[in-house]
Amino acid sequence: MGPMSDAQEIREAAREVIEVEARAVRAMLDAVDERFERACRMILACRGAVLTSGVGKAGHIARKLAASFSSTGTPAHFLNPAEALHGDVGAVREDDIVLALSYSGQTDEILGMVSVVKKLGAPLIAMTASDATPLAKAADVTLRMGPVEEACPLRLAPSASTTAMLALGDALLLTVMKLRRFTAEQFALYHPAGQLGRKLLKVREAMTFRKGENLPLASDRLSVGQVLHEVSHIKRRSGAVVLVDDEGRLSGLFTDADLRRLITSGVRDALQRPIAQVMTHNPRSLHGDQLASEAVALMRQFRFDEWPVIDDDRRPIGLIDVQDLVVLRMFDAGG
Repeated sequence: MGPMSDAQEIREAAREVIEVEARAVRAMLDAVDERFERACRMILACRGAVLTSGVGKAGHIARKLAASFSSTGTPAHFLNPAEALHGDVGAVREDDIVLALSYSGQTDEILGMVSVVKKLGAPLIAMTASDATPLAKAADVTLRMGPVEEACPLRLAPSASTTAMLALGDALLLTVMKLRRFTAEQFALYHPAGQLGRKLLKVREAMTFRKGENLPLASDRLSVGQVLHEVSHIKRRSGAVVLVDDEGRLSGLFTDADLRRLITSGVRDALQRPIAQVMTHNPRSLHGDQLASEAVALMRQFRFDEWPVIDDDRRPIGLIDVQDLVVLRMFDAGG
């Protein structure tokens, strides 16, 4: 009975926290008003950077918002309000915008920093409880959060208020991102090493066998032996040769597996056989502008390790190998 009671208490306590925080987030819908619109337009027109600032838990949210602004097309930095009062406020320029987060709106460090920011002439956007807070009165635009009940059992520790700040801040930065017409390609450029960036990487960017460099490419009019000789000068070896017709368009693919089958089949003069008789005709291919994640899915579906990469005219521009995707940690080498 005891353990069951403990389990029920644990679950009820956790669910209450989530319900309280969910209500706090939903309440932020009321903060999306004409002031929110003005804040978006201010940030969109900003020629400098967005400097986010906050103390304690709000400071952690401010750091996250700065990182998210930067990764979605809006240059941003976190400005520590305590350090700002000891010289760091010198980083604020006239073209910058300061976004200050404080639910109470009366944190000493924030208000001290704000007084200097106003003297420097930088616009100030405040995210705080109401228009009555000292922070709101100093701001050019205030994003009013309204009353928020903390999820803490004592209703003291910042919890629901910081969750609401995060939601409202994300709404602000992602709305600005949309207004910028920020593209998936730009997002990938800003995230080259992360999993998010890898998901948006294009096949032409992921492939390492490229036309004019190290792509094993030959005419489909040659014999098997001539094809092998044609690509023998390429230092980095691929598991397949791309074949093209007289117009330079993709016509076939000849893999190491095809060569092994040919040699072990006992066919006489195997190397003298026309490549067109033993290649895979009109093989499946990928367009250079397809996502590398699509290549992963197709490789898994059809169990082909090498895929020709073509342009709009079906002319080969490269070959993507499963190892290209393994290196990018998009494909498990173990299958």
